Amino acid sequence: MLVFEFKAYGKSNQLAAIDDAIRTAKFIRNSCIRLWMDVKGTLKNDLQKYCAVLAANFPFANELNSMARQASAERAWSSISRFYENCKKGISGESVAGDGFRSGKLMNPKGKKGYPQFQKDCRSVEYKSTGWKLAEDGKSINFSDKKGIGRLKLKGTRDLHFYQINQIKRVRLVKRADAVYVQFCIDVDRWENVEPTGNTVGLDVGLKEYYTDSNGLMVENPKFLRKGDSVLKRSQRRVSRRVKGSKNRGKARQILGLRHLKISRQRKDHAVKLARCVVQSNDLIAYEDLRIKNMVKNHCLAKSINDASWYQFRVWVEYFSKVFKRVTVAVNPQYSSQECSSCGEIVKKTLSTRTHVCKCQ
Repeated sequence: MLVFEFKAYGKSNQLAAIDDAIRTAKFIRNSCIRLWMDVKGTLKNDLQKYCAVLAANFPFANELNSMARQASAERAWSSISRFYENCKKGISGESVAGDGFRSGKLMNPKGKKGYPQFQKDCRSVEYKSTGWKLAEDGKSINFSDKKGIGRLKLKGTRDLHFYQINQIKRVRLVKRADAVYVQFCIDVDRWENVEPTGNTVGLDVGLKEYYTDSNGLMVENPKFLRKGDSVLKRSQRRVSRRVKGSKNRGKARQILGLRHLKISRQRKDHAVKLARCVVQSNDLIAYEDLRIKNMVKNHCLAKSINDASWYQFRVWVEYFSKVFKRVTVAVNPQYSSQECSSCGEIVKKTLSTRTHVCKCQ
């Protein structure tokens, strides 16, 4: 599945209609979660049927395309199914809420296995095969439901002419701090033929260096959040000084969102480029199978660990390994820094220890 993203341009009334469609999608998802909580034994098909009930009782819900309503119900069922899977696996302390929303209230020590929660911050609405029509030149898209979104101009570097319309399975409207974006989910497998390199590498991620490989190569940690920390704090202070509900506060929040969005894009760009370079240069890549959610419980290192975005780097390494037909191995990190590489004896050490001293010298 490929996801192509385009920046959308429209009038103020069209942007307001997009906001209304996103709020409706959130309402339908939360209503489906409430139905599952109140009615025991509710299944995925029951949530799909409930969308028609909501459309009949609420006029604003009926304005949204029927398949967009079903997609919102699927989001609700996705969070429910993850909760069931976590119960079977015995996973505790995970939050499960659709669209990647995480709240501090969900991360609790009581062992809740990601019980589905009501969504508070929704920034996207998803259409399936109906409710939209792409222009022949691929430079605009028209949404035909009763929300009144209408025709939006598209700007991007991707070319949709290489794919058939029936290959586009989903179309998403995503709202970010700088603009509204249209995402096309295309049903196609991506792969590239590359010559084997005969190289293998092991990666050890860290905070001082982004990673150190088995050949001794060290990549510097860019620390995007640390570098932009002063600007973020200044923007946050401006938001705090403004009166709640005022236009100036809204403008200050917009600027703060742009600052965070820039840092997020810097992290992604760095992770994508680095992962592609590593995968193209090696036939086998081994890395530590780290549990980031457990590591960030250390409040002294949590900010630096999140800033490093190790998990995002790992996701892109695994993705490019499938594209270039490489092999990736997740190694258990237990005792990886204490076991002697020569005799295998375990030598206990603290984080301040930088040299491994063993009996075998």
